[in-house]
Amino acid sequence: MSRVKRQKLNLWMTGILLLSGTALIAQNNGLLSIDSCYVLAEYNYPLIKQYALLDQSRDYNLLNAARAWLPQIALNAKATYQSDVTKIPIDFSQLPLPGLDIPELSKDQYGITLDISQTVWDGGTTKARSEQIKAQSLVENEELKVNLYAVKERINQLFFGVLLFDALLEQNRIFQNELQQSFVRVKSLIHGGLANQSDLDVVRVEQLKAKQTATQISHNRKAYLTMLYAFIGKQADEQVELQKPLIQSTMPEENLRPELSLFDSRVAFFNAHNREIKADLMPKFGLFVTSGYGNPGLNMLKDGFTSYYIGGVRMSWNISSFYTFKNRTNQLNTQRNMLAVQRETFLFNTNLQSAAKQNEIEKYHELLADDDEIIALRQSVKRATEAKMNNGTANITDLIRETNAEALAKQDKILHELELLQAIYNLKYIINN
Repeated sequence: MSRVKRQKLNLWMTGILLLSGTALIAQNNGLLSIDSCYVLAEYNYPLIKQYALLDQSRDYNLLNAARAWLPQIALNAKATYQSDVTKIPIDFSQLPLPGLDIPELSKDQYGITLDISQTVWDGGTTKARSEQIKAQSLVENEELKVNLYAVKERINQLFFGVLLFDALLEQNRIFQNELQQSFVRVKSLIHGGLANQSDLDVVRVEQLKAKQTATQISHNRKAYLTMLYAFIGKQADEQVELQKPLIQSTMPEENLRPELSLFDSRVAFFNAHNREIKADLMPKFGLFVTSGYGNPGLNMLKDGFTSYYIGGVRMSWNISSFYTFKNRTNQLNTQRNMLAVQRETFLFNTNLQSAAKQNEIEKYHELLADDDEIIALRQSVKRATEAKMNNGTANITDLIRETNAEALAKQDKILHELELLQAIYNLKYIINN
């Protein structure tokens, strides 16, 4: 691993540890932010372990590719028997050369050779293969980033779901306090002869219904919180308080989704593959030496075991690579065009989603602009109803109706605020900005 890569890795790991530590400190103080949840969820997700495995696989493949430059050694041995051997078609007994005799070769032959070859130039094949391995590894890493990025969407759903339940529980608590005040007021009116037991029962029914609503919200909150803690790999704590994000005044615009980096990495892979195809067209040059021992040796007319060697330069050129070069190149171009269409389609869909989400954000801003006035008017109507009830011109049912209307108006504001926040973070997820 190069020095630059090691530095990048150390910085990345340091950032993870610092962010994780920040998240844990916030959690110990009773607060948990959504950014901390993002970091912890990604760090805890089982798929994160695949990063190290992908790096190992890439390194192994690069080492195997680089070994093409090492001397290639082969040991061969053979023992054969043949029906006939090479002979010189001359009858030496008829020649006036006494003592001249050429022995006949044995039909059983033996040999062992050690072949050593060293590539001098491979036409750029090894370099192109190494570049393709790196490009493939980058594609796999980008695919992993895309899969991990999807975790953020789940965190958004769970985190803002818990925030909504927290706000509803707080509003329910205020509502129950108001009902308790109404309960006390009706009791006093009963003593004054301005109300009866049925009026008190109406208030009691609303109190019980409010309590049931709180129970439902609490269990829903617990379920969401349990799932959120499962994602971040921590023990669930029902007392934890989630840190409500601030509403941003400016919206992000630039699209930084990891899918775009994935498309770029695939283009780089196609380019590396194209360089390998071109390298296949080049001739290869190398040195070789063969050392052997056998019967016969290099002298085929000498019967007996001898040692020998052969050395030289070898050139090989696979001319048949030209047969498929054009088709392989056209196939790569087709794959590039398909990838360009996929990228264009992805950007088109994300732009549509972004536009829809920005319109949704504007809608919630407009709704929130009227929520405060609606709540103020509901409070005014409730106070007027309370005064009428004290004067005997309104009954408890009227007061309960107006109290519920005020509580509903407050819930609408809470819902609009959290829906606005969630819409903003969903937009951030859509464009990763």
